[in-house]
Amino acid sequence: MTEVKKTKGVIAILTGGGDVPGLNPAIRAVTIRANREGYKVIGLRRGWAGVTELLRDNKADNSNCYQVLTDDIVNRAGRTGGTFLHTSRTRPSHMSKASVPDHLQSTYNADMNDLTAEVIKNLEWLGVDYLIPIGGDDTLSYGVHLFKKGVNVVAIPKTMDNDVPGTDYCIGFSTCVTRTIQMTNSLRTSAGSHERLLVLEVFGRYAGFTAMLQRIAAQPGGRSALRHRPGHEGSSGTGSR
Repeated sequence: MTEVKKTKGVIAILTGGGDVPGLNPAIRAVTIRANREGYKVIGLRRGWAGVTELLRDNKADNSNCYQVLTDDIVNRAGRTGGTFLHTSRTRPSHMSKASVPDHLQSTYNADMNDLTAEVIKNLEWLGVDYLIPIGGDDTLSYGVHLFKKGVNVVAIPKTMDNDVPGTDYCIGFSTCVTRTIQMTNSLRTSAGSHERLLVLEVFGRYAGFTAMLQRIAAQPGGRSALRHRPGHEGSSGTGSR
């Protein structure tokens, strides 16, 4: 990497999985505070894909894999939804032969490959001291995998399902509930006009929060039904007037 002035350390941040409105503000908050405290911040692009595809060569163009984050960059991006670092559902521990980066094809040529060793080498090459993945179950479970390998990981839960243990509200959940309420209230006019009962099914993986919270906050008179699955929190679906 290019020589930089001495810092307290290097923090890398990435976003994986689905996009939600709160991602760019979260990146902005981490970057501004870290820069203020004397850390250098690197944005890893396209989720786990960027740090997997990186070329450990100072002469290589790795602009599609990472970028240095400054206050000016994140202040502009923080006004918008989604993630300017982009995202993917790449999981380095489970990569098909076709998904393995070209420069690693000769080393990893099985039907399914674990590129975790390459990810760790790439993080070391970048000089990363702390890694901050922002994501849901899939993204953060790989973060746990890296943590067990000795990487310093600080996770930020992001999922509209709100199903990451150990947190009250995940980034994206509030927007999900708000928009579900808006949709439910819009459908009430059609239901009333045709004297019908409408059933609105919402996603939520194995948790029923997306169904339960919108029912509590929406207009009275409707019902929320959470379908129980043994071993899980339940699957979500709502019935409204």
